Amino acid sequence: MQNNYRSKAFKAWLDKLQQESWQLELIISGFSIYGLSQAFEPLELYFNISQNESNSYLTTILMIALISCSILLFTLLLHVILRGLWIGALGLRYVSGDIDYKKLNYRPKFDRYLRKKVGSFDKYIAKLEDYCSILFAVSFLLIFYILSVFIVIGSIVAIAYLFLRNHENQHFLLFVIGMVLLFFILIGMLLTFLDFVTQGYLKKNKWLAKIYFPFYWVFSYLTLSFLYRPLVHNFLDNRFGKRLSFTLIPIYFVIMLLASYNYNRSNYFSAVDDSNSFTANASNYDENITEKGVFISDASIPSKIINTNYLPVFLEYQNDIEDVIFEYNKSLKPEEDKRGLKSDIFTSTNQMIAKNSRDRLKADYMQTLSNIYSFKIDSLDYNNPDFIYAKHNNNQQGFETVLSLKNITEGKHVLTINRLVKKDSAFIKTTLLNIPFWYFNSN
Repeated sequence: MQNNYRSKAFKAWLDKLQQESWQLELIISGFSIYGLSQAFEPLELYFNISQNESNSYLTTILMIALISCSILLFTLLLHVILRGLWIGALGLRYVSGDIDYKKLNYRPKFDRYLRKKVGSFDKYIAKLEDYCSILFAVSFLLIFYILSVFIVIGSIVAIAYLFLRNHENQHFLLFVIGMVLLFFILIGMLLTFLDFVTQGYLKKNKWLAKIYFPFYWVFSYLTLSFLYRPLVHNFLDNRFGKRLSFTLIPIYFVIMLLASYNYNRSNYFSAVDDSNSFTANASNYDENITEKGVFISDASIPSKIINTNYLPVFLEYQNDIEDVIFEYNKSLKPEEDKRGLKSDIFTSTNQMIAKNSRDRLKADYMQTLSNIYSFKIDSLDYNNPDFIYAKHNNNQQGFETVLSLKNITEGKHVLTINRLVKKDSAFIKTTLLNIPFWYFNSN
């Protein structure tokens, strides 16, 4: 049986629910804060993993989840604090009633000021109740706003990828369709933003409303605003809700700005500096890569102190490595690039043949990699190193080789990793990374 939202009984039930909802709010807030605090760490871990693996799809989804969790956690904590203050105010009112300004016996100037600015104690309790009641709706509205922004940006990327990529080699009509869609999305973004900032002015103006309506209709589905539009209009017809919703947005930006600050202990050195002859970055040593979510940056060696007469070197796999290989050896570049998000459910015979062909080319691939990369320890060169494709202890994929230290004296040394990079029409050797270490042979 459906509820008739126009009936007096349903409205009376809603009014009663509004008055008694604070107990349920506190229970939901408590459980939600606990759940969000437990979910934040794994989400952050998988976000770091997806970033390291250059998985842009999963990174975007996890970024939305992390931002949403942060907004909800902050809002729920604020709600619990305000609701606790509200309960305390109710208890105090039960004991002492309203504020008696006559008993305070302040001078007329202060008495008039406090009566105007503070007012009655009941007004204070009512204001706390309003803030507490509206915070839930504001938090979910902000999450929907963020989701809408990501969807619109994703639409622009999708249009550029499907219609405008390699436009020299595709049909002109597809290029025109792509440009029309792109301009429509960009103009719609601008109009929607102006309408949001002006609190619905484009919908109020006689002529602008006619121009804006097609964009409004499309964006209502594109941004999923049909899910939260009742919340928006309910805020806009209430001065208190409108003021609060617009106040919280800059508050979140201020919090993000404050979170970006770091304390610098030196004018010259920082813990995040890249490794070089006088700086050792922790992400370039395997002994420091022990926790989940901590990854190698470009390359690594086992430790700062090497006690064996050989040095294992691990190169982190990155997409640009394969791009350089394809530029250096064009015969390795496949007709269809298999990198990115793909499904293996449907595999055709041609795809199986292509896979077998790629398996035969793996030796050429590794030889090309050896030609591109070279190493140097101080002044001693290591050219054409033998690589194997491997996984690091933290499941990072990459290429591994081992360098001999038999001709190295004891003491401090610097491992230099070089790579060929195409500049204009020629390949030049560039330094990718310098990693310092100490060698003391224990034998």
